[in-house]
Amino acid sequence: MKIESLHAHEILDSRGNPTLSVTVLLKSGVSGTASVPSGASTGAHEALELHDGDKKRYHGLGVLKAVANVHKKIAPTLVGMNVTQQREIDATMIALDGTQNKSRLGANGILGVSLACAHAAARAKKLPLYAYLRWVFELHGTDRTNKTYRMPIATMNVLNGGAHAGWILDFQEFMIVPLQKKFRERVRCGAEVFHELGGLLKKKGFSTLKGDEGGYAVALTTNEEAFKLIMLAIKAAGYVPGKDVVLAMDPAVSELYNKKTKRYELKREGRNLTSDQMIAMWERWVKKYPIVSLEDGLDQDDWDGWVKLTRRLGKSITLVGDDLFVTNVSRLQKGIEMKAGNAILIKVNQVGSLSETIDAIMLAKQFGYKVSVSHRSGETEDTTIADLAVAVNADFIKMGSLSRSERLAKYNRLLEIEEEVS
Repeated sequence: MKIESLHAHEILDSRGNPTLSVTVLLKSGVSGTASVPSGASTGAHEALELHDGDKKRYHGLGVLKAVANVHKKIAPTLVGMNVTQQREIDATMIALDGTQNKSRLGANGILGVSLACAHAAARAKKLPLYAYLRWVFELHGTDRTNKTYRMPIATMNVLNGGAHAGWILDFQEFMIVPLQKKFRERVRCGAEVFHELGGLLKKKGFSTLKGDEGGYAVALTTNEEAFKLIMLAIKAAGYVPGKDVVLAMDPAVSELYNKKTKRYELKREGRNLTSDQMIAMWERWVKKYPIVSLEDGLDQDDWDGWVKLTRRLGKSITLVGDDLFVTNVSRLQKGIEMKAGNAILIKVNQVGSLSETIDAIMLAKQFGYKVSVSHRSGETEDTTIADLAVAVNADFIKMGSLSRSERLAKYNRLLEIEEEVS
């Protein structure tokens, strides 16, 4: 179980930008590999993704510095450690970095090692990753043999906007949420609605090009028109909106917020809204459409607005903090105390280690906040988040649309897991 060596190298993510793949080799000969995702719409309070800054190479986005940190700084410290000591491994890297946002070693380098260690340990113990994570983090207290697993509900991105689709719409993600009993039936439903939506868009003369996360990127007149089209697609696929399929959205409005004017700039529609006006708009939409989840409905630092939003809608829908909480225990604790939001989005690279990710999840669960495990817009074929969601019995999972192999890898992994745990 002792770590023999670490190797990192530069690979490309789904946008063709550099990221890291890390392999941990154990003295037994067993190895584990993980790759690191990358976000385009990133919160200001996320851990730092270290890039080289050399404009002559990958436009400055290379990650050779992070690779070198794995080889020259992290590896000498971790070699010889027991790979199942996940918390000790993560704490050692965090201490070695010594900064609040992991800017010395890079959250991408630290996370790559953290995830690869978990994969190697799971293989060494001959356990699927979800079972190993439950075991190593004692997610059921002293009963580490508990085998009750709940498949997460997938929120499926079918229309893209914002930073994920060249700002063709102001809001970033319009999602469907199939509610069938079995995960495989939810996937089937989502795929059928997605293809019906594509056909509908073609009939209306729209392009069916896709955004970063695989959803259609369509130049609609208004943001609300997206939901009208999705409702039509659900019905065309033979499902009942509000019963078989409900809706969710991630407008990612921190990207729209002007700190000087304190207004949200909806440039596509030519409107500038206050925090109160944004809340009023969400209220109207929730009454009009079967929306069950709203992520990042206000700016990441608009705490007072989040409190108002939670008072108004917190009892009827899920209010997910992504940029607000950034998978960070301290920010989540502040939200809990202020009663801001009622759910957290979990992105492993926002915080930069597996242990800190688990801590955020468990704090959320302790105070009744729902948990949604999420991919990033820049993804790889790595499927760790699928196992993570099952390990912690997450309420939801975001993996993107029903297209693009880096998204489908996660869906397909969950289909495998469902067969194993049923």
